[in-house]
Amino acid sequence: MNDSTITLPWLVIREDDNGNRYRVGRYATRAEAQKIADSLDGRGHKQLYWVERLGQNGQGGAHD
Repeated sequence: MNDSTITLPWLVIREDDNGNRYRVGRYATRAEAQKIADSLDGRGHKQLYWVERLGQNGQGGAHD
């Protein structure tokens, strides 16, 4: 793991209408990441947004 994985372990993920997943950003706390995800989700687009924590190997569930 590198320093950013340790200090920014929370990801906001977006999934588009075609099922493609993207990292929107990395955050220090779950609350911060959830606030961003809620803000983006509230815009009324059809995309889905959620929060994930990076695993021990530094991998999340989405593509860069």
